[in-house]
Amino acid sequence: MARRTSLAGKVVLITGAARGIGAQTARVAAARGARVALVGLEPERLEALAAELGPGHAWSVCDVTDQASVQAAVDATVDRLGGIDVVHANAGIGAAGTVAIAPVDVLLRVLDVNLTGVVRTVSAALPHVTARRGYVTITASSAAYGAFPGLTTYCASKAGVEHFANALRLEVAHKGVAVGTIHPAWIDTDLVRDQQAASPLFDENVDKLPGPAGARVSVEACAEAIVDGMERRRRKVNVPRGVAAMSALKPLLHSAAVDWVVRRRARTMVPQLEAEILARGTWFGATSMGMGEQD
Repeated sequence: MARRTSLAGKVVLITGAARGIGAQTARVAAARGARVALVGLEPERLEALAAELGPGHAWSVCDVTDQASVQAAVDATVDRLGGIDVVHANAGIGAAGTVAIAPVDVLLRVLDVNLTGVVRTVSAALPHVTARRGYVTITASSAAYGAFPGLTTYCASKAGVEHFANALRLEVAHKGVAVGTIHPAWIDTDLVRDQQAASPLFDENVDKLPGPAGARVSVEACAEAIVDGMERRRRKVNVPRGVAAMSALKPLLHSAAVDWVVRRRARTMVPQLEAEILARGTWFGATSMGMGEQD
């Protein structure tokens, strides 16, 4: 088991910190003594969370799709808190819709936030993390291990950040920097609840996923696992731990045999999903910082 290192006095920068996994991770990290830089798009929520955490923390409004905005948030963190020991590139969105029906701008928005936004965040923070021989952690997903119809660019973005982290790990190891990825299943966040509220098919299809692929976990349990991963500088954090089986079985999950099984269900599920999305008229959930109403 990896040795635990205290977060006391360490500076942890978290993107997507206004709600969900990011906000709860900030609470747990602060409770363990970290000084947290909250970064996101909702100033009222960020300010309220910083006040909840107490003195010694900071917050910045930041759009991870804009490099100047990301750099400004990193610079503000260093200015106010003195450096960065851990960067948690967590900001992410999901969009409903298949490639056949979703506008290309919607599909690309998911990649811009979930993949390119991670690259922007890590690139800006890395010199400061390197100076402290720190830790980079990125929120991927169990979707990095398997493919799910209706989540095409979400799956692509999460597989992309996992492999980005895999290569980055090799680039920075000799500098004393560790790199990890987080692979949650279905966490009780606003993003997931939005999907549940909008889609009668959601719960039905999640319940049919086998084993850890369909696991539902509280945001509190997820945040505890993430902060434990920060303290142990873990290579992978799977939430729940059983999701690790999906990683081990990745060749099988992408095999022709599994494709055949999924395609049988997709014949009826995909047309139902497309009809449902077109009927409700939105691509993003109410709490996603996405692109609003569909055209």
